[in-house]
Formats: sequence, C-alpha cells, structure tokens
Amino acid sequence: MNTIIPSRLKQGDKIMIISPADSLFFLTPEMQSIAQNRFHNLGLELVFSKNVYEVDEFDSSSIESRVEDLHQAFLDTSIKGIFASYGGYNSNQLLRYIDWEIIRSNPKIFVGYSDITALQNAIFTKTGLITYSGPLYSNFSQKLYFEYTLDYIEKSLFHTEEYSVLPSKSWSDDNWYKNQDNRDLISNNGWLIINGGEAEGRILGGNLCTFNLLQGTEYFPDITNSILFLEDDSEASLGLFERDLQSLIHLPNFNTVKGIVIGRFQKESKVVDDLLIKVIKSKRELNTIPIIANVDFGHTDPKITFPIGGRANLIVNNSQSSLKLSSQQ
Repeated sequence: MNTIIPSRLKQGDKIMIISPADSLFFLTPEMQSIAQNRFHNLGLELVFSKNVYEVDEFDSSSIESRVEDLHQAFLDTSIKGIFASYGGYNSNQLLRYIDWEIIRSNPKIFVGYSDITALQNAIFTKTGLITYSGPLYSNFSQKLYFEYTLDYIEKSLFHTEEYSVLPSKSWSDDNWYKNQDNRDLISNNGWLIINGGEAEGRILGGNLCTFNLLQGTEYFPDITNSILFLEDDSEASLGLFERDLQSLIHLPNFNTVKGIVIGRFQKESKVVDDLLIKVIKSKRELNTIPIIANVDFGHTDPKITFPIGGRANLIVNNSQSSLKLSSQQ
C-alpha cells in the first residue's frame, strides 16, 4: 500500500475537533478559551463536530456518534486538519465500523496521542495515511510553558522539511489543569542513552499498551524496518511496561526493528533510569539496536509531534546524539 502524506496546514485553514475516545464535555469554558486562542494564534479556524460534547456513563459517547464525527471530519472538504479532544480508553471500539475508503480518499492531518494511538496506527495500516502523535485539543488549554510543544506542532504540521528533535530545557508532570499558575518545572537532563548505534526507519507506535491492543488484528502495522516510538502513562509500572515491551519482542518480525525511542515516564510510574536500563539490557533482542529514553513525548509536558508512518533518523552516541523526523518518504 502506498504511503499518503497529508497536505501541510497553512494560516486560514479550518480545523475540526472530534471526540473519538473521551468526550469534550469535561473541558471547562475557561480552558476551552485558552485552547481556542492558541489555535487562533496559529492562524487556524476551529469548528467542532456534531457529537463532540456527547457524554455517557463511560465518559465517552456511542460508537455510532464517534464514527459519524470521524467520517464527517474527513468528508468535509473545508476541513484541513483534525484534532482529537481527549484521550481515554476506547477508540479501538471504532475500528470495525470505519469506512477506510473515506479516509483514503480524503487524506488530511489527524493529531492525537494516548488512546488515539490505536486509531492512528490502524489508519496507517488500512489506508497508508500518515497521522501525527501530538497534543490533544485539551492540551492546548495549558496556560503556561507551552512554547516547546507549539514549536513542534509548527515544524511537523506546517512545514515539509525534515526537523531535528532537541531535548526541552525543563519538563513537568504536575496537575496543571487544577492550578494553571502554580507549576512545578523540572530541569531536563537530556536523553537517556541506553544503546548506541545508528538507524533509519519508519515511525510506528505511540502509547505502548494501546499499540499492543492491535496485535493479532488486521489493524496492527507491519513493524518491518521500523523505529518504534513508545511511551506509557502513570498507570504503567515498570513491570507492566516490561511485559508490554516483551510482547512486541515476541512478534515474528521484531528482528527487523531498527531502533526504539522511549518517551518520558510520569513520576507516578516509578520507572527510574537505572531500572529502565536494567530491563532493556536484560533482553538480548535489543542489544544491537540504538535505544534512547526520556524523550519529550507522551503523558508529561512539553511534547513533540511526530509522524506515525513517517521517517526517523536516529544516531546515538555519548558525544552527540541526534534524532531527525520527516513525513517525507
């Protein structure tokens, strides 16, 4: 299947917000105002899907409503990009009900992360369309310290050139949505180098436990010659991360994986550097590929945006490591 690269965004473009997992119902008007101003400052016009605020006892909405909004977002020719409003637990419910030809015939930028990982990797598998792991609409309501995240939104969604990923100067894992003005910033020591080496390959992955939900189904991508980008949230202890990673290693073509880039863990997970290194080093299948961790993506802030189905060039050594990303093939 041919890879489809969606057109870049430009000022004046219209963006639709949809809720393929949790509902937008829970975002306060004050936070929505901050988010909408951020999109406005990017020169983008926001519209919201018909069922974006629908909510049920699972904090989500019906499969029919979510699929309807997804289809409409791709079918509407005035819409140039789509952002998921929230993560959640259930976007994989939609996969059997999606008309993949609608997406294939109407390619456009689609952004989200966390639970949206299932939808994004399935879209790439079924249609060849590159999607983007990056901030949700709700993340745009963060009042302070959003500049790094915005910078990578612009690099990945507005420009065609290859871009380099550099570590942020500081990061946070606080409940910023509870108190926007009292933030706890942590100095960033840079990437954790686990294995050295060089690799170039197709970017796949995202949230690890969600990515693994696709294993054994028609929606799981071919990981041959890939560089896997993997992260998990505060619910993932070291033991859970280890067994989810082992599940990937057991795939018959894992030996073709070229490298692994691991997103920063939340503090509550208690996955500290020395224990993560011990887990990685205990797996002989990983000994010959470059691996870095503590990269700015996942459930801490700030976060980069990267193309699922795009290309990564990874060089890892103790003197000067580099990570370059591109949607181009």
